[in-house]
Amino acid sequence: MELHEALSQISEIRRQMARTSVFRGYRSATAAFSGMVAIAAAATQSLVVDNPVKNVRAYLCVWLAAALVSVAAAAFEMIVRCRRSHSPLQKELTLQAAEQFVPSLAAGALLTLVMAMFAHEEIWLLPGLWAVLFSLGVFASRRVLPPAITVVGGYYLLAGLLCIALCDERSAFWPWTMALLFAPGQFLAAFVLWWTLEKDHGRS
Repeated sequence: MELHEALSQISEIRRQMARTSVFRGYRSATAAFSGMVAIAAAATQSLVVDNPVKNVRAYLCVWLAAALVSVAAAAFEMIVRCRRSHSPLQKELTLQAAEQFVPSLAAGALLTLVMAMFAHEEIWLLPGLWAVLFSLGVFASRRVLPPAITVVGGYYLLAGLLCIALCDERSAFWPWTMALLFAPGQFLAAFVLWWTLEKDHGRS
């Protein structure tokens, strides 16, 4: 019984340490890569989707593919670093980081599905809504990330709201609208991660 209580206390201490530690699984290179993916997706849309207003399915395919590539790159980086680390604390932090960000990604995917099926006339709102949901994921992750990451969340929230307020159907589907929303945000995230976690700590 005492052994069980001791193990429970150790587990609780580990969780408390994870809550107050900084997660280093997100890297500046991965964030910058996702910014480049947004630019590449905008260029791809301009080449292969002639009229996104009338061809929403092709538009969604381009940007959902870009999102999958970016998420896969971040997940791969996190998994590799977690497996290389022999620290239970690092694994606990990885799980916390995933738990905090995944709901916003899932909400974005479900919102896209519902709007594509039942709110086709309002689907042009998606770029701004995606940015707002992404900001919620960033804000949720701030507990395990450097405090400066709040600036990135604020950028995405403001950019998403401005997109909803200022865009119409045609400008929202313009290829470079998404690039202007997400590329600067990811480059900003890359800078924050580099400045706060990597500049003075090498490749730890």
